[in-house]
Amino acid sequence: MLSLACIAGVMITSCAGPSEQTANEPTISKVVQDIHSYARPDQAIVKHLNWDAQVDFGKKEIVAVARLDIEAASGASELVLDTKGLQIERVTLGEQEEMGTFEMGEFNEHMGSALKINIKPDTKRVNVYYRTGADAEALQWLSPEQTAGKEHPFLFTQSQAILARSWVPIQDSPGIRFTYEATVQVPPALMALMSAENPMQRNESGVYKFKMDQPIPAYLLALSVGDLEFAPISTRTGVYAEPSMIKESAYEFAELDKMLVAAEELYGPYRWERYDLIVLPPSFPFGGMENPRLTFATPTILAGDRSLTSLVAHELAHSWSGNLVTNATWNDFWLNEGFTVYFERRIMEALYGKDYADMLAVLGRQDLEATIAQLKEENRAADTKLYLDLEGRSPDDGMTDIAYEKGYYLLRYLEDQVGREKWDAFLREYFSANAFETMTTEAFLSYLSENLLEPNNLNAEQLGLKQWIYEEGLPASVPAVTSERFQQVEQALQQWKGGTPASQLNTKDWSSHEWLHFIRNLPQELNQQQLAELDAAFGFTNSGNSEILAAWFIHAIAHEYEPAYSALDRFLNKVGRRKFLAPIYRKLAETEKGKELALNIYRRARTNYHFVSSSSIDKIIGYQELEEKAE
Repeated sequence: MLSLACIAGVMITSCAGPSEQTANEPTISKVVQDIHSYARPDQAIVKHLNWDAQVDFGKKEIVAVARLDIEAASGASELVLDTKGLQIERVTLGEQEEMGTFEMGEFNEHMGSALKINIKPDTKRVNVYYRTGADAEALQWLSPEQTAGKEHPFLFTQSQAILARSWVPIQDSPGIRFTYEATVQVPPALMALMSAENPMQRNESGVYKFKMDQPIPAYLLALSVGDLEFAPISTRTGVYAEPSMIKESAYEFAELDKMLVAAEELYGPYRWERYDLIVLPPSFPFGGMENPRLTFATPTILAGDRSLTSLVAHELAHSWSGNLVTNATWNDFWLNEGFTVYFERRIMEALYGKDYADMLAVLGRQDLEATIAQLKEENRAADTKLYLDLEGRSPDDGMTDIAYEKGYYLLRYLEDQVGREKWDAFLREYFSANAFETMTTEAFLSYLSENLLEPNNLNAEQLGLKQWIYEEGLPASVPAVTSERFQQVEQALQQWKGGTPASQLNTKDWSSHEWLHFIRNLPQELNQQQLAELDAAFGFTNSGNSEILAAWFIHAIAHEYEPAYSALDRFLNKVGRRKFLAPIYRKLAETEKGKELALNIYRRARTNYHFVSSSSIDKIIGYQELEEKAE
């Protein structure tokens, strides 16, 4: 018989019975109490969610009932769920819906409130009737004017890290997995999609049914409602987008199936049946979100030349690292993202060659060093560790380049120690042995030692793994990565510095990555004439590539290059991706003049941003304090 922890999916190890255990499976077995969840999975846990909801665009709310199938320990008298801003109307028990009693816990700024429901020894189902609040942090309600088509409203969710609790009463911890099904009523002119089996056509009733048979954590719950069309790419891949964007989206992601095949050849079968992608309106706060079966993606990767699709490889890789084997808590976030960045670059190498992947690694190293410097400047040097201490803070504080890029370089270092063949065999088995389970940093180190290091006469101490994971900054053993293509970019840059006109530089066939490297390495001191020359030769200010634009705007702000200001204003009012917004607003906030410009733009743009982005920008420019002074 499986333990309660196995049923919950909160173990660090496989839940196979004794006869099914293999020598390669980890042996640690304990429930992880998540500091960012009120849930008590050792007492009662959610196994399945049946969600019945109506989406009301007029009131900007979801009215729903969450029917939760639970498993309780002997003697347990309470099911504890996470909520934030939900209006709980009533709670019933069982299929007969006997009236239940509940209590709301004290409100916490980051975690919301515990919903404590009294249960009986025979309680197998709990039904929670509720509606979302006006400020539900996961939900982004868009007016027709904020969409590409300008005719219909749009809704999307962003549940990671702990925002699922603002639209579903659930045990909102990455360590707790459950299956789900849903029935969602939306206006007949719109289509609903979830991180589940999805429709490929709109229906006349506006009622959509969903099923997710593979157990997932709450942060992978996702919903999108809008005027959407579907375009197939292969028998198991496709793309959704607004009608006016479907053609360019299908073109941009035409190599999606090739990515999926490359991923499977590396690390084993794709376990989620279909892999589709939805291109959301520009206010989506991330590049992408790895919601199972349906990646949410920003339109900022629609460059027209497929040059930014490494982001799609990243979200696809999450189907193994993150979705399949999941960080047990947000302190272990690097286990999701470091593995995924490594996997992403291996996919890109398989498709486009080593020189292409090396460019991505070098850019990542630049991002990593900039993040370390910034965190130290903000007195957050402790956040440059891979294993984090986020007690009393939002887990969003840990979502920096440290988890992504320092994590990547640790895995690259391990590959160097044993060779690619052994490393790939280890990773393939790691994903298979721990499929649909959770992993802590400590458990990973144990698994690594037993299954890779010891068989190769290595050990964690000799490799300095504790320094990598538990100490600040970068260890001396970080692998050096170079790019031949970037060396050519640097030569062109030296020629320009030496007096060669920008228009005469050999930039033919440069990719987005080469242009980004060029812009990042421009001299810190530039005059207006030089900026104008570069702009005239390469059209940076009017680029259709968001990565290039964002990097160029940093120089434009630093040197008060006013010809770029109109484009900067348009960009900040249109794009909601935090990766671009935070550095630009941070640069603007360095001077009084810049801060004034930032505030002027932000007052107009803020309603276009998701909570994930606006909560960060508020802090960067001191928005609340400035507004209070203005009053």
